[in-house]
Amino acid sequence: MAELKRCGWVTNTFEEYIKYHDEEWGKPIHDDQIHFEFLILESAQAGLSWSTVLRKRDGYRKAFADFDVAKVAKYDDAKIEELVQNPEIVRNRMKIVAAVNNAKRFIEVQNEFGSFDKYIWGFVNHQVIVNKWTNYKDAPATTSESDALAKDLKKRGFKFLGSTTIYAHMQAVGMINDHTVDCFRYQEVMQ
Repeated sequence: MAELKRCGWVTNTFEEYIKYHDEEWGKPIHDDQIHFEFLILESAQAGLSWSTVLRKRDGYRKAFADFDVAKVAKYDDAKIEELVQNPEIVRNRMKIVAAVNNAKRFIEVQNEFGSFDKYIWGFVNHQVIVNKWTNYKDAPATTSESDALAKDLKKRGFKFLGSTTIYAHMQAVGMINDHTVDCFRYQEVMQ
């Protein structure tokens, strides 16, 4: 049986990395809890490799109450200090404080728009942007959509979510299909 053709960035051979590409990345998501999870993970990833964060994903699930936004929004200074000492996550105080802050801002967006999903998908007119890359290196780090979304999030008080991080979020949750055209997931995520 032939090996599945994947995006060229899938060079890491550890199972969670391949599974993430094959089952999650680029699949359109409309679940606020998953949006919140990816916002935490992607802001934690800033300056690190995605494989580092994936290896700590279970630690993040435990540390951030299975990404229950209401629970995370109530984290106090003692809980933040506990998380800073937790080796199962990236122990960057600013990123942890940002995650708690972002939980509060996330709830504000939910209250204003009915769901975070409705808000965020509005930046792509509620339709997947389908690119046709033959080489994953051709995909940009930011776009006008990620710039606009990052600017709006910043205005709303979100932290550690610049345009590059937001573009990664948009790719991850399927707002943008940046699988290469020869990747087996390119057509699958559009179904």
